[in-house]
Amino acid sequence: MNIRYGTKADAPRIVEFQAAMAMETENKTLDTEVVLGAVNDVFDDANKGFYVVAEEDGIVIGGLMVTFEWSDWRRGWWWWIQSVYIVSEARGKKIYSQLYDFVKDKAREASDVKGIRLYVETENVHAQRVYEKLGMERLPYYMYDHWL
Repeated sequence: MNIRYGTKADAPRIVEFQAAMAMETENKTLDTEVVLGAVNDVFDDANKGFYVVAEEDGIVIGGLMVTFEWSDWRRGWWWWIQSVYIVSEARGKKIYSQLYDFVKDKAREASDVKGIRLYVETENVHAQRVYEKLGMERLPYYMYDHWL
C-alpha cells in the first residue's frame, strides 16, 4: 500500500469517488463536471487544501481531502478531513487508518497545526467506530449550514 499526496493526475479517480460517495450516502447524482472543476481547484490552489490517496498495485483505491480552518482561540490551524472514500472491495483493510496516519504525520511536521477534525453522518455508525478506535473523540456540537 502506498499512501501519498494526491496529484492532478488523480483528479478523475477522485471525482469517481465523490460521485460514488454521494450515491451511497445520499442517493444523489453529482454533476461530474462541477466536481472535476472543484477537485482541480484544490490542486491549483494549495490554500484550499490537499488530497491524500491510497494506491495499491498502481491503482488508487481510496482517498480523502484535507481543508484548513484558522483558530483564533489556539493561534493555529485545524485540519479538516473531508471526502473520505475507500472502494468497496478494499473496505475493512484499515486503509483509512493508513490515510489518517499520513495526515497526522504531516500535521505534526507543520508547527502551526493544532488538531484534526472531521464530521460524519449520524447514521454512519461504522465510520464513527473507526474514528473512535483511532483516538478521535466525538464533540458536543451540532452542525448547521445555510445554502446560498
